[in-house]
Amino acid sequence: MPLLNVLILLIAAGVILWLVNTYIPMDAKIKRILNIVVVIAVIVWLLQIFGILSSLQGINI
Repeated sequence: MPLLNVLILLIAAGVILWLVNTYIPMDAKIKRILNIVVVIAVIVWLLQIFGILSSLQGINI
């Protein structure tokens, strides 16, 4: 995936999260949980795109 596409998707996810936080009335705890879930999902997505997560799957504990 080209770097420009990744950057555009990150900006879009940030804008959508900002819109949800700004214009949808929710309790502060729910907003915090939503923000944490979105950040974790984006981090996992980025790790998969750059191939870091797939290289960790071969490690056995």
